[in-house]
Amino acid sequence: MTEKIASNQNGFLRLRQIVGGRGNPGLLPISASTWWAGVASGRFPQPIRLGRCTMWRVLDIQALLDRISEGG
Repeated sequence: MTEKIASNQNGFLRLRQIVGGRGNPGLLPISASTWWAGVASGRFPQPIRLGRCTMWRVLDIQALLDRISEGG
């Protein structure tokens, strides 16, 4: 998972882009409820709110994927 997940590293990802859904694979093979539990426990990055949208920074998700791929 060392490849970059987006060409714009200053961008944002929505939940469905991270965990997938409705036939679309996500970046992580977990459910949305598992993702939210990880956010609450501090295991996964905290989201930011843009208006009514909840999003995560691409850089934060890339760092999470890098940490997971290193076995951490």
